[in-house]
Amino acid sequence: MSRIKTTLAALAEKNKKGLIPFITAGDPAPELTVPLMHALVAGGSDIIELGVPFSDPMADGPVIQRASERALANGVGMRRVLQFVTEFRASNQTTPVVLMGYANPIEHMGVKAFIDTAKQAGVDGVLVVDYPPEECQEFAASLKESGLDPIFLLAPTSTDERIAQVGEIASGYVYYVSLKGVTGSGHLDLGAVASKIPEIKKHVTVPVGVGFGIRDAETAKAIASVSDAVVIGSRIIQELENTPREKAVQAVQNFIAGIRKALDE
Repeated sequence: MSRIKTTLAALAEKNKKGLIPFITAGDPAPELTVPLMHALVAGGSDIIELGVPFSDPMADGPVIQRASERALANGVGMRRVLQFVTEFRASNQTTPVVLMGYANPIEHMGVKAFIDTAKQAGVDGVLVVDYPPEECQEFAASLKESGLDPIFLLAPTSTDERIAQVGEIASGYVYYVSLKGVTGSGHLDLGAVASKIPEIKKHVTVPVGVGFGIRDAETAKAIASVSDAVVIGSRIIQELENTPREKAVQAVQNFIAGIRKALDE
């Protein structure tokens, strides 16, 4: 059983909801990435989504785009990201890490080399924004053979057919994008999310995490009431942008602890 499945199953047994924060590897500085990962865990995170910097992150809004630009300017690419995971694993063998990004860096490295190195580093899952399920069955199968979970996005516009396609090959969890648009944008419609989750669960047996537009403890708690996990990203990046670098790690830990407290109430 994968670390992701084990973690989410243990939470479900306790009637708790998963907290899945996102940070971009290498932002605001490479030397802060691993300390930030540990701070996320200390704050109460269950799974970490680690963004792989990319020059054209088309699903991401301006906040995460800026994070990618800063990380790339810091010289952080795929191999450095995998190195961060290795460093994190030196003292944390339990918290699942999901790499989230785009196809180009994986294909540039070579799919087999990527999967082998990711497995060796201690990665647990991979979410590739621009790999639709019908085009990456072979990639998903290769991930599963190596014990990694292929994780997919679903959206308000996803048809029953698309949800069923994802349900056939996804493992770990699926990430439901709660609104139309890019990360960090728009107004969350809880009613719309609540009505979509049962449609997804008709076709998908893995837990459903919900993200995009979750900005505070109140919103996170509301989303957790209708989902299995809450994904939060842009708001953490903003915390990093608005905090002096020497205080960034503690600020992120405090922010996540506030979200955790709300989810557990």
